[in-house]
Amino acid sequence: MNSRDPIQTDLLIIGAGPAGLFAVFEAGLLKMRCHLIDYLPQPGGQLTEIYPKKPIYDVPGLPSVLAGELIQNLMEQIAPFDPGFTLGERAETIEKQEDGRFLVTTDKGTQHLAPAIAIAGGLGVFEPRKPPIANIGDFEDKGVYYIVKDPADFAHKKIVIAGGGDSALDWAIYLADHGSEITMVHRRTEFRGAPDSVEKVEQLASSGKINLITNAQVTGLSGTGHLESVTITTSDKQEQVVNTDVFLPLFGLSPKLGPIANWGLELDKNAIVVNTLDYSTNVPGIYAIGDINTYTGKLKLILCGFHEATLMVQSAFQLAFPGKKLSFKYTTVTGIEGLPSTS
Repeated sequence: MNSRDPIQTDLLIIGAGPAGLFAVFEAGLLKMRCHLIDYLPQPGGQLTEIYPKKPIYDVPGLPSVLAGELIQNLMEQIAPFDPGFTLGERAETIEKQEDGRFLVTTDKGTQHLAPAIAIAGGLGVFEPRKPPIANIGDFEDKGVYYIVKDPADFAHKKIVIAGGGDSALDWAIYLADHGSEITMVHRRTEFRGAPDSVEKVEQLASSGKINLITNAQVTGLSGTGHLESVTITTSDKQEQVVNTDVFLPLFGLSPKLGPIANWGLELDKNAIVVNTLDYSTNVPGIYAIGDINTYTGKLKLILCGFHEATLMVQSAFQLAFPGKKLSFKYTTVTGIEGLPSTS
C-alpha cells in the first residue's frame, strides 16, 4: 500500500473522545479493527483539550477521576487492540462506494475506507476561538498557532502566549521549562486555571523565566512573510511591541457541527437524530454516539456514551462481517487479547 491509498478498517470512528475510545474496546472484543479521526492533535476530545484536570464523579467504579486520567485509562484499555489514529485532521467529506463501504476524506486529504462509521464527535468539531486581530489570518501557520501539536517545534523560541485558562497556563509552564522565552498576556489579573498552575506561572514570573503581562491584550501582529512581533495594549491604552517567533492565542475551542452538517444526516438543532435500538442514523451504516446524538430522554453523560458505544458495535459488526454469527460472551469468560481470563 502506498501513502496515497486509503486507510482501510472495519469501523471508522470520527471523534477520539471517551465515547469513541470506548467504542474501540467494545469493537475489539468482537475482533473488529478500528481507526479514529480527530481534529485535535491528541486523543481525548474536550477532556484533554479543555479541562484535563477537572474531576469527574459519575463514572461507575471510579469515585473520582481527573478527565485527563480517564483518557489515559481508556487508552490503556484499548491498547491491546492496536487502533489507528488520524489526528490533527478533520473529517471533511463522505462518499458511498459501489461495494457499500464509505470513503471519508479529511481536510488534509487523508482517505479512509470502512463499511461502518461511528460519529463520536462530542459537541462537534472544535474550532479555535480567535482574537479579533484584523490580519491574524495572514500569519496563521506562519507564526500564529491555535494548538500545540508538537512541543518540540516551539522549544528555544520567543513565544507570546495569550489566555488565562488551563491550556495557556500549562503550555507557558511547559515551554518555559524547555528553554523557550515566554511572554504571557492575560486581559485580567485573575486566571481561570487550576490553582497549582497559576501558582507555578507566578513563581516563574517572579524568577524572571516568564514575562507576565496582565490587564492587557495582543492587538496587533507584524512581520514580513512570517510573524516577527506583536503589539500588546494594556487596559490603560499603553502599547508595547514585543519581538517574537510565535504567537499562541489559547482562548479555548468552540464546538461546531462542521462538515457533518452536510452529510445528509437527520439533525435536530446541532445534534444527530438516532434510533436507540443501535444508535444508527437515517443513513444506513452510519451511527452516532455520545454528546453529538439526540433522542427522547437523551442525557449528555460520559457513561451514556459508553452504553451507546456498546450497543452500536453489535450492529456495526454485521456490516463489517455480513452473515457471520455474533456470539456475545462476557469478558470474564473470554478475557481480552493479551490479558488472562478468569476461567
